[in-house]
Amino acid sequence: MKMIVVFCQQENVNLHRVGLELLGKAAELAKEIDTKVTAVTIGKEIDCLATTLIQYGADKVVLVQNELLEIYNADLYTKALHEVVEKEKPEILLIGATQLGRELGPRLAARLKTGLTADCTQLEIDKESKLLLMTRPAFGGNLMATIVCPNHRPQMATVRPGVFELKAPNLSRTGEVVEYVPSIRWEDARIVVEDFFEKIKEDVDISQAQVIVSGGRGIGSAEGFEKLRKLADLLGGTVAGSRAAVDNGWIEKDRQVGQTGKVVRPKLYIAVGISGAIQHLAGINESTYIVAINKDADAPIMKVADLGIVGDWRPIVNELIKQLSKKAKAEDGYEVVRL
Repeated sequence: MKMIVVFCQQENVNLHRVGLELLGKAAELAKEIDTKVTAVTIGKEIDCLATTLIQYGADKVVLVQNELLEIYNADLYTKALHEVVEKEKPEILLIGATQLGRELGPRLAARLKTGLTADCTQLEIDKESKLLLMTRPAFGGNLMATIVCPNHRPQMATVRPGVFELKAPNLSRTGEVVEYVPSIRWEDARIVVEDFFEKIKEDVDISQAQVIVSGGRGIGSAEGFEKLRKLADLLGGTVAGSRAAVDNGWIEKDRQVGQTGKVVRPKLYIAVGISGAIQHLAGINESTYIVAINKDADAPIMKVADLGIVGDWRPIVNELIKQLSKKAKAEDGYEVVRL
């Protein structure tokens, strides 16, 4: 049976969210081509993950286990996953476009002698041909390209985290669980990691944040973002930025929202000094409530905002901070206002 395989990344026996997002989308696609969904995860002693993968949409789970796979190694992971894909022979293979996925995907596609559409933001099944339509930004995000792979299998795509909604798990689902032991040796690894250090981040991943205060070119400086960070802290949220803010070095790349950054789905998105280029709007259209603060009443962001505030962002943000600080002040200091 032709199937859809989703590679579900795990680290320290914790599944990456994007793999679960892709299982939900894969289940939708599978109905359109009358097939099943197989989840593949790689590591050591990861049996406990099988139930979760089934609950999120997998009909079958392949646990690729070996003590050499406890820590990610590009060569060993590629060889192990290649063996599984050759055995399963899927019609479609989906991988999350994480740092790991972006390294693993091209290596695997080369071995499988198939194409790879990277950084997809939309997946659909063509009703006539039943081919996978893989859509991604092109030419710096100035247009969207839809790509098909008619002649080679599997049809392969990496997909950005946060693009698809994380579906609620179905606790009553059942499925098949298979353990696969790959034929890998330590000698297969051309690059050896002798040690690694985990970087501790204080801010949550913006793709999972419920409240985001985002700044654009209009903020004017890195110092301005410190003011936005204070507002975000009072709201129990995190700070983000547009591509212009990242290009100017005012905020880190992993904080970028938009087609060339991350897709976000917060309950509240506050856009400060952001004009609203189409690339940015594509990254926020799943937000529940959008507040725009901009000097230009005709800025594109105002057309999609639920609430638009026209004026210089500085006094507006200062007043918001003042009012929220009054509300949150307590005997022991400041308490976060939770939405």
